[in-house]
Amino acid sequence: MSCSKKTFKEMLTETQRLSITEWRPVTGSLPPMNAEDWESEFSKYRASPEFQLLNPNMTLSEFKSIYYMEWIHRLWGRFVGLSFVLPAVYFVARKKVSKPMALRLAGIAGLIGFQGFIGWWMVKSGLKDDLFAPGSHPRVSQYRLTAHLGAAFACYVAMLWNGLAILRSHRLLSDPEAGSNLLRSLQDPKLKLFRRSVAGLALLVFVTAMSGGLVAGLDAGLIYNEFPFMGNGLAPPMEELFDARYSRHEDRSDLWWRNMLENPSTVQLDHRILAMTTFTSIMALWAYTRRSPIMKRFLPPAARKGVHGVVAFAWVQVGLGLSTLLYLVPLPLASAHQAGSLALLTWVLVLGSRVWHPSRTAKLLQQAAKAQGRAVSNTARHPPHKL
Repeated sequence: MSCSKKTFKEMLTETQRLSITEWRPVTGSLPPMNAEDWESEFSKYRASPEFQLLNPNMTLSEFKSIYYMEWIHRLWGRFVGLSFVLPAVYFVARKKVSKPMALRLAGIAGLIGFQGFIGWWMVKSGLKDDLFAPGSHPRVSQYRLTAHLGAAFACYVAMLWNGLAILRSHRLLSDPEAGSNLLRSLQDPKLKLFRRSVAGLALLVFVTAMSGGLVAGLDAGLIYNEFPFMGNGLAPPMEELFDARYSRHEDRSDLWWRNMLENPSTVQLDHRILAMTTFTSIMALWAYTRRSPIMKRFLPPAARKGVHGVVAFAWVQVGLGLSTLLYLVPLPLASAHQAGSLALLTWVLVLGSRVWHPSRTAKLLQQAAKAQGRAVSNTARHPPHKL
């Protein structure tokens, strides 16, 4: 197990930023505007367990630094919400979107609002000392942090998937005959295994990213900063992985799941296993598309390029993950690693959009093909007069 000496400022950056102790969705959009307001905010922070146990010597200047970090994050979240909700309201009100799409937009808007609530629910867990085990230092709940991360991913995936669906529909409808041929080829049963594999891969990437949220919430990346070993072996000793001290029941019925979700050593091992499983699955899918005669014959060229994109992002994400671990989780690398997981999930979804069969678009293509056929028939019956 490795460790390093860190300055107070570095520890402050890596651990807590719970500087804003209230949730004010509207009035909280403005930071303190004068010395009196700053002193009021600082006094609220001094009452928190984070200040009393971790930062009792913090100055007002240092408090302003972490306050602005959190304030910018909250303000950016509100900007993201408004940049989606206001255009959505306009397009729905002007009837520029179909009824199914209007319902989807309403659902995404609800997810954005829920994400804001989840964010405050997460922060609130770090402001109460009754949530901490005796002897531990204040931190937000890793469960709530992961829920906040998961809600953000869910919002993004919903936006991305619907955006890809709209773009694909317009592209297919621009040439109804070619679009119909492409969709018929995607309905071939021989592609069913590939489609299911892509769906499973998307789920695996998402779960791996969520396990990274548990790692971040427990600071589990600050132990065992080596790879592929964890101490003297590929995994820590069993007594460390399933430590009885994490159990809260006399019969030890919660021993396994609490260690899986609350023991930093076990959580890091879980994340490693999931990450390696994800990478292996991606490479196996790539090999399948390269070696299988069926895939060579039936897989569309766009999907084949999509597989190459997934492989490229997987290698980048592996490099970022190992660098983050080996360099003791510096903030820029950790942020890049988190962004890498979203980029990888993005490309898996792009790949999925290239092989899934959109039933609604297929119906629109049939209608367009019929209309085109009627137009040709009418032209044949009533040819234009020559001048």
